[in-house]
Amino acid sequence: MEWEGPAVVLAARPQSEGNAVITVLTEAQGNHRGLARGGNSRGQASLWLPGNLVQARWVARLQEQLGSLTAELVHPGAAMSMDDPLALAILSAACAVAEGALPEREPHPRVFGGLVQLIAGLSRGADALTDLVRWEAGLLADLGYGMDLSACAVSGEVAGLSWVSPRTGRAVSDDAAGEWRARLLRLPGFLVGANSAGPEDWRDGLKLTGYFLERDAFGHQHRPVPPARHMLYDRVLALAAA
Repeated sequence: MEWEGPAVVLAARPQSEGNAVITVLTEAQGNHRGLARGGNSRGQASLWLPGNLVQARWVARLQEQLGSLTAELVHPGAAMSMDDPLALAILSAACAVAEGALPEREPHPRVFGGLVQLIAGLSRGADALTDLVRWEAGLLADLGYGMDLSACAVSGEVAGLSWVSPRTGRAVSDDAAGEWRARLLRLPGFLVGANSAGPEDWRDGLKLTGYFLERDAFGHQHRPVPPARHMLYDRVLALAAA
């Protein structure tokens, strides 16, 4: 059994004798693990950094085996983010969410394509946070936990959408929120067509998708949201408070 194709490195965990168990995300194979021999050595460690885009090849005698993974570097996403703490935090959070939320060996081509685009856009600085929140919303939708932001759940209006129900994931307009406003999640404008965003929008967006990631994507697996995702939210929270 074998496959070959473009992949994003999501995680690398050391094994004995300098080897590493690598998790990659591919368009056709989904979230997939393999053993990289020498993957934890000085010569290979930089290849398997989370966020790198590689051309990967997986080989195993049987489909259900861990298999052997080799790769060639295509785009050093991790190295290109090292000098930008926010870009690195975005990259680390996205890779951790993808590894933890996506089922193994289940294709999610839109999630893969969105992650590749996110990595390519990290040079945009803080604006890449908009891409991350949209990507997380798309990941939730692909897993069956998508929000319905098409119209107000109360009035049916399509304008003035400012909130999301934490129970149903449906949008609510500001006029219809009424006394329930304090119980709703803020809906940033960039998720419903606005062209600009700032720190408060990014904070609200990360809180929104983070709620459904915690309750659904990770909660149904009885797993916590990865620390890297919490660290990114704390960083953006401080940015919005500045």
